[in-house]
Amino acid sequence: MRVVNYSEFRNKLAENLNAVNDDREIVVVSRAKGKNVVIIDLDEYNALQETIHLTGSKANRQRLDEAVAEMKAGKFSKHKLIEK
Repeated sequence: MRVVNYSEFRNKLAENLNAVNDDREIVVVSRAKGKNVVIIDLDEYNALQETIHLTGSKANRQRLDEAVAEMKAGKFSKHKLIEK
């Protein structure tokens, strides 16, 4: 995680945005009066939103936990992709 003040972020805008996109760096922009912001890559943001959605209900979270436990226990099978 990179923390920069507003002036540094603005002065090195392209460099900071490239770090976010290319290196998956999270940039925190420190602003006056504690009004900080976080800059993250859009794909990373979408992944976070999906995780929140998938784990949002107790029933779905339980199903996911059970599936992970089965996989860790070796209770799974591999299949070839069906190509049309």
